[in-house]
Amino acid sequence: MMRVIITGGTGLIGQALTRSLMADGHEVVVLTRNPGKADNLPVGAKAIGWDGRTAEGWGHLANGAGAIVNLAGENLAAGRWTEARKQRIRDSRLNAGRAVAQAAQMAEPKPGVIIQSSAVGYYGPQGNTEITEQAPPGADFLAKLCVEWEASTAPVEDWGVRRAIIRSGAVLSLAAGALPPMVWQFKLFMGGRIGSGQQWLPWIHLADEVAAIRFLIDHDQATGVFNLTTPNPLSNADFVRVLGRIMARPAMLPVPAFLLKLLFGEMSTVLLTGQRAVPQRLQELGFRFQFPDAEAALRDLLV
Repeated sequence: MMRVIITGGTGLIGQALTRSLMADGHEVVVLTRNPGKADNLPVGAKAIGWDGRTAEGWGHLANGAGAIVNLAGENLAAGRWTEARKQRIRDSRLNAGRAVAQAAQMAEPKPGVIIQSSAVGYYGPQGNTEITEQAPPGADFLAKLCVEWEASTAPVEDWGVRRAIIRSGAVLSLAAGALPPMVWQFKLFMGGRIGSGQQWLPWIHLADEVAAIRFLIDHDQATGVFNLTTPNPLSNADFVRVLGRIMARPAMLPVPAFLLKLLFGEMSTVLLTGQRAVPQRLQELGFRFQFPDAEAALRDLLV
């Protein structure tokens, strides 16, 4: 049994990871800036309030911890990206990363591994180019944010702590994320592609996201960057066709790009651009996806 500390553990991935770890008898400590949300955690998980900026009040728990999984960060899709909101998004991620690094620096013995969250937005819009972990960063807001986010915990490597960076795609779940709004639209016979539909959608089933994180925790040779995406990404148009077929609904009502830009401003780039990211390094280490294709993933969630 090991102790795993999860920042941002009340979110979609954090809750699922907590359930998975606790089912196998591990001790899970969830750090949250809103302890009221901890009601959704499994019985037995320890929720600790923190300021999101320092190791105060919880740093001692890093002593000998099996892993610290840093998922903390303000929701990117919770509103238009004003300059003030972009600063909050950035600060929430960088401050959390620095706090994790601070805890690791003080810890004796050191934690076994730091899992540092990031996103495929690191690569920026890349058209049809297949993207492995070796690809350079993009130049837009999300790409620059991911570069800084990943760097926030980099100092732990100087102290001998193993670190794995997870660049996640869209995590598929009916509980939250990108899928529920799409399902709702199709239920109302209003489903269709977004913009041109040619943009790539790098997705991953929530079960595979959790399994991949646990795989990286358990494998001592897992260091550096890992794309947490399906080996079989689809264009947005192809993905919604699969979704429509499974839900027995037509995919005939496209959402115009100009409307998204009008409604969401700069944030619309998340929907209108994408990356053909593939999990090369994860598969090279021997990870096997339970849901490698959209048909199987969506049937598991919807049927």
